[in-house]
Amino acid sequence: MKMNEDFLKSMKEAFDLLRTKGPKEATAAVQRALAGSKAEAGHAQTPHMPQSVNEWAQAWTQAQTRVQNQAQSQAQSHANTTPHAPAERTFDADTPGTFSTHTFSNSAGQRQYKLYVPAVYNNEPLPLIVMLHGCTQNADDFAAGTRMNEMAERHGFIVVYPNQSKAANHSKCWNWFKPADQQRDQGEPSLIAGITREVIARYRVDPARVYVAGLSAGGAMADVMLKTSPDLYAAACVHSGLPYGCAKNLSSALAAMKGGRAHRNRPRIEPQRPLIVFHGDADTTVHPSNAAALVAGFDAGVTTVSAPSHAAGTANGQRGCTVQRLVAANGVEAEYWSIHGAGHAWAGGSQRGSYTDPSGPDAAAEMLRFFLAHPRASGTH
Repeated sequence: MKMNEDFLKSMKEAFDLLRTKGPKEATAAVQRALAGSKAEAGHAQTPHMPQSVNEWAQAWTQAQTRVQNQAQSQAQSHANTTPHAPAERTFDADTPGTFSTHTFSNSAGQRQYKLYVPAVYNNEPLPLIVMLHGCTQNADDFAAGTRMNEMAERHGFIVVYPNQSKAANHSKCWNWFKPADQQRDQGEPSLIAGITREVIARYRVDPARVYVAGLSAGGAMADVMLKTSPDLYAAACVHSGLPYGCAKNLSSALAAMKGGRAHRNRPRIEPQRPLIVFHGDADTTVHPSNAAALVAGFDAGVTTVSAPSHAAGTANGQRGCTVQRLVAANGVEAEYWSIHGAGHAWAGGSQRGSYTDPSGPDAAAEMLRFFLAHPRASGTH
């Protein structure tokens, strides 16, 4: 196992060098790691060096796969000779970037947040995605369920996960339904925006590609953030959530979740930023009428599609869906994904996290596609 650990340590060093010094130094570290591995294995071959973001991510995956395969082989060998020997240590297939914990404070209070910076982070400004978890969840759970850290490594972006505190809400829900937490520069919107700005200040972030997304109560708060800080966020994703302004207290929040009449009295707001919405049509926690209310302002044009890949997926156990592409009178675009038979869960998520539905579609991938197609236009506020 010593060789496995040394090899993985060397690869980790290479990714650290990629972030801090550049590809030349990182390449040299990869060559040293692979040369050492080849020498012990009795081979001599010059490997291909990673050149792009995708190749560096692939290199890490291959490195961990090699170590895991060696560990499993050694474990099987020991099992054949020593029936009761303890299991060999295996390496978790975590991503190679840094996942760290931070605290942000302002006049509205204090919140912790988790930050994922991919190994490919270097000199080029990257997009930033703010992920708001649902009730009873936390940043680690939400990261695992949505697989956003893996996506960040593959596609090159930074992810921040603000953590709701139990002191602010016993169920750790974002307080999207309280008037004090529905205003710009007040309450929880000021904390989430403050965390976003802190990350932008500390890292090389493309200010035109800053996005916010959330599930359930986090989805409702994502819409609050989009409506109150359109100068900060280029677009939003609301998964199984509710629209801004549909509730002013707990009782009206519960009514809105059940699909009550609150939407009829909700003030009409012209969309300022693009929005993508996912909602299961069998969701019994947050009624699907909330998804329709979220995109109600995008009423100047609609195209309904059911992509062939999704129809084919149904036969393979994947959920079908109906996708609407909408546009508002001012030209702002939206998408609404109605997922057939799905309940209250992140579509296409991993079972490592709570409130996920692995049968898809892949909400994280579709959200990222939509986000990257909608940067904030220069000069817009």
